Amino acid sequence: MTGSPRRTRPVRPPRGSSRGRAAAAEKAMADGASPVEAAERAVSRSGDRWGAVYSRGEYEEFEEALDGRYTGVGLWARRERDGRIEVTRVSSDSPAAAAGIREGDRLRSVDGERVDGHPVTEVVSLLRGDAKDAAAGTAVRLGLERGTHAWTETVRRARLSTDSLAVRELAGGITVIRIDSFTKGVGDEVRDAVRDAPAGGGIILDLRGNSGGLVTEAVTTASAFLDGGLVATYDVDGSQQALHAEPGGDTSRALVALVDGGTMSAAELLTGALQDRGRAVVVGSRTFGKGSVQMPSRLPDGAVAELTVGHYRTPSGRGVDGRGITPDLEVDEGALRQAETVLGGLGE
Repeated sequence: MTGSPRRTRPVRPPRGSSRGRAAAAEKAMADGASPVEAAERAVSRSGDRWGAVYSRGEYEEFEEALDGRYTGVGLWARRERDGRIEVTRVSSDSPAAAAGIREGDRLRSVDGERVDGHPVTEVVSLLRGDAKDAAAGTAVRLGLERGTHAWTETVRRARLSTDSLAVRELAGGITVIRIDSFTKGVGDEVRDAVRDAPAGGGIILDLRGNSGGLVTEAVTTASAFLDGGLVATYDVDGSQQALHAEPGGDTSRALVALVDGGTMSAAELLTGALQDRGRAVVVGSRTFGKGSVQMPSRLPDGAVAELTVGHYRTPSGRGVDGRGITPDLEVDEGALRQAETVLGGLGE
């Protein structure tokens, strides 16, 4: 869960395998490599799937995105298990939307560079033009595929805001709260939405395609539905830590969590907590399975290396990494309709 220990920092610095990677980076620097090159070499050799190295500018953009603002094209993506990069959402009124790019399209290249197999963080960096310090208005060429149709689209970057949460009401007083990512302030927005929901009405928490974000916001979201108690535990090189919900959440409303293969990281942490605590019925398809902890380390030139140092577990002790979370009711088609049906049964 990239970024989580930055805000729920372990009580002591990493040891063990992360120390070995640091030593490898120091050796590479002694051989004449730059700090970034040395860190990239160490991450590559370690086999750390979620390890990444960011330039100072890239990391600042990453931080801004978690605060809900960024320069880009308005395209969200995830890496499938076969390495393909798939568009999971297109922001309304964005350059990507204006170009007709849709959810489900495959992103094959950015400015001529193939992106299959790349970490999503690197793909996002290419889209934003971080290496070039690309500003709003600069052009980026996207290679796309939809079914058997492949084409190239040139769009211009824009300054955008992240609309991470949307609330709508269905028939029967059901409230749907869709969270696309856990950016700053989302947890409090969820609390407000729960308070404003019709009395006695059930809630569908739609986490499909949610690739994670700030773990603190996921915990605050859990607090909207729990009266305190354990949300998750995580280990950092053998040191066990715990994340707890705040007391006073709404525990009486019927609740369904809607998930799919794009539900990752902090969203899986939240799903696991609600499922293990018996607070929600989980509907959809198995989640992605990213339950790892990354620790950021500042390099001498201002760049940042994020290395995996531990893993999260649900309140019952289940590991998520590489496994995902299996829904209580597995549904591929018509998941929202099934969620409504389940809510109806819970309310009886």
